[in-house]
Amino acid sequence: MKFTLYIAKRYLFSKSTNNAINIIAFVAAFGIVVGTAALFIVLSGFSGLKKFSTEFTSFSDPDLKVFPKKTKTIKFTSESKAYLEDLSGLAFYSEVVEERILMSCENKHLAVSLKGVDLNYPTSTIDSILMYGQWFEPSTPQIVSGWGVTNDLSFGIFDVSKVIKLYAPKPGLGQISSYKGVFKSMKVVNAGIFQINETLDNSQVFTSLENAKYLLNYGPDTVSAIEIYLTPSADEETVRSEIQTIFNNQVSIKNRIQLNDALYKMLNTEHIAVYLIFTLILVIALFNIIGSIIMMILDKKNNLKTLFSLGATPQDLRSIFFYQGVLMTAIGGVLGIGIGILIIWVQQHFSVLMITSSIAYPVDLLWINITIVFVTILVLGTIASRIASQQIKKIQFKT
Repeated sequence: MKFTLYIAKRYLFSKSTNNAINIIAFVAAFGIVVGTAALFIVLSGFSGLKKFSTEFTSFSDPDLKVFPKKTKTIKFTSESKAYLEDLSGLAFYSEVVEERILMSCENKHLAVSLKGVDLNYPTSTIDSILMYGQWFEPSTPQIVSGWGVTNDLSFGIFDVSKVIKLYAPKPGLGQISSYKGVFKSMKVVNAGIFQINETLDNSQVFTSLENAKYLLNYGPDTVSAIEIYLTPSADEETVRSEIQTIFNNQVSIKNRIQLNDALYKMLNTEHIAVYLIFTLILVIALFNIIGSIIMMILDKKNNLKTLFSLGATPQDLRSIFFYQGVLMTAIGGVLGIGIGILIIWVQQHFSVLMITSSIAYPVDLLWINITIVFVTILVLGTIASRIASQQIKKIQFKT
């Protein structure tokens, strides 16, 4: 092995007397470097985009959210509250009422998602999402609307010149006799405007828990969901199990990832698709290695006959060019990853590429991406080198 590896290194770093072979070898090495760097940069870009997207969309989500399993509401009694407050690992919880309602301003109407929250709703979330105005005052008919909702219905903050109404269908059976018999309405004032993401900005409105319960005819112990916030040392699975016990396994519990499962699936699918596309490009680039090694075999034919005469076996000769291809791939891969790391570092620290005037394109430098890229290029390069080295069978060594 030492003999074949030594010869492989000599062939790799020495120039051929044939300039065309030198050019082919340079093109092959350059293709590996560029392909590896491109794959690493793209993976780092998608990792940054995934991190940015999930942080941007889920910073308003709780650690755990408790939903009813079969019905639309949860019976949250004082006894259940006492048990929940005694849970180890629980920092605090917030009661939530959510429902689709109709919102109107003058002659414009829009279906929105009303979210009623209590006084425990985290201040950190409010400070993060509130862009203009203020949060609603408790015990007042105030709301906080998404940016898109205010644009669609054309109202602003404390706009007393416009009447904003919320409508929710009344529960019950029987014949409809009037418009008022179908919907329960409530006049409100918009106190602030929030921004979370495009979907929520265009469809969600916050109000107090009392307002939401009044509009939807919910009882004092009825909620749509409970948002759970955990301590840093809490064990999620233990807390899940204890919550299920409190509610007799009649609830469904989701964490942040599960609440945004569609987003995570989309990002992961795109990540895999881009990886496969750039890997295919890398495969095409690695065909240059096969061509380069075959040309090197033909160029070194006389040297190979000499080595054969000195006792080298055909397997030894194939190993020489196999190692040459693997070394070329490994060195090119390391250089490509190095260039990729440098580019990602520059983007992280100097924000060369911008999405907007204030937001840099997100990138994330991860060891997992370095490992994936290096393993990919090494595996593909090994296969290409094996294919090329097998061409040695076609050369006759005996004179």
